[in-house]
Amino acid sequence: MPAQGSDVILERMMALHPKIIDLTLDRVWRLLERLGHPERRLPPVIHVAGTNGKGSTQAMIRAGLEAAGLTCHAYTSPHLARFHERIRVAGEIIGEAELADLLAETEAANGPDPITYFEITTCAALLAFSRIPADALLLEVGLGGRLDATNVVDKPAICVITPVSLDHQQYLGETVDLIAAEKAGILKPGVPCVVGPQRPEGLASIEARAEAVGAPLIVANRDWQAWSERGRLVFQDERGLLDLPLPNLPGPHQIENAGAALAVLRHLGHGEAACEAAVTRAYWPARMQRLRRGPLVDLAPDVELWLDGGHNPSAGEALAATLAALPRRATHAICGMLNTKDIAGFLRPMAPHLAALHAVSIPGEANTLPAEVTRNAAVAVGIPASEAESVAAALATIAKAAPQARVIICGSLYLAGSVLRENG
Repeated sequence: MPAQGSDVILERMMALHPKIIDLTLDRVWRLLERLGHPERRLPPVIHVAGTNGKGSTQAMIRAGLEAAGLTCHAYTSPHLARFHERIRVAGEIIGEAELADLLAETEAANGPDPITYFEITTCAALLAFSRIPADALLLEVGLGGRLDATNVVDKPAICVITPVSLDHQQYLGETVDLIAAEKAGILKPGVPCVVGPQRPEGLASIEARAEAVGAPLIVANRDWQAWSERGRLVFQDERGLLDLPLPNLPGPHQIENAGAALAVLRHLGHGEAACEAAVTRAYWPARMQRLRRGPLVDLAPDVELWLDGGHNPSAGEALAATLAALPRRATHAICGMLNTKDIAGFLRPMAPHLAALHAVSIPGEANTLPAEVTRNAAVAVGIPASEAESVAAALATIAKAAPQARVIICGSLYLAGSVLRENG
């Protein structure tokens, strides 16, 4: 193991490039060449892009594959509590010694040349995946698709595009059709792609790209459907109908995520047992996650406490639908967001479901919105709001004023990660 831990190396990597996001593949190709092209020695890749639902869909696919006895690598971002979560090797989160060795090797190969944090850490992950045997690699796009650092695999086994909506417009374009075109940049000639439910303009962009490169599409509501009926999940495609339990990941939006996962598993030849495991065994933290123990729970023991990392208008709509489907209970939000996000668009759908909002700044995050700005945005969309110094302070206030309340901590994966660390 190198003399320095992974956290020290990661901190150094942050300084290699002055821009947080700079979409190009030139630096990635340069470093992969120096590393001996690990991207050419990967297990069969399932490449997942989209605005919302990437992580949940990937988690369900992995649960199904593992239930079928297959070994899976997985790459996701961002992490919540610690960086190691991004790299899962042969089913296990990478260990500290292995991660530190990989990062040191990748840093040495790159030298002082400019490269973004995401690019260099993606190359390190691909190096890990190239060295350990597995039956599949679930590879989640970081941002966009066409110029994302993960888009270096010549021929994945299958691609997935989950629902596309407005997010990261400063990098991907101001409209859904432009953003969908960037997501569709992962399509490859002859490689099938499962497409989740899309807005018409988004689907048109994906279909245009698919036709241009010769990628067959497996499209929601055309080639497959998923819906809930009498407390069950029903899935139908050309192979027939499945009657399954509802997804264990909460929220009505998980039906469409489950549908995409099931379409992938069915296309890869897996049967009903793998499909049932996909919807009943998936685990994906900070996506409408119920917190049942820990220091924060102890602050308000009678409060029903939930955590969600959604942060764009579509996520706000999904969260509102989830709250509407829960048993009626006075609901308070504790919300902190980044200053790059559409805060009004996120909060507006939730306004009818919230008794109050407690605005916080995200601890340790330079790009956090000040709590005052979040409070003002909440008031502007009709939510009674106040500021709190921290999540713990907000919880203590709620526990005193409304001890039987439901509380949803939301607005950012960075806030969710901070909560998970604080709650142990």
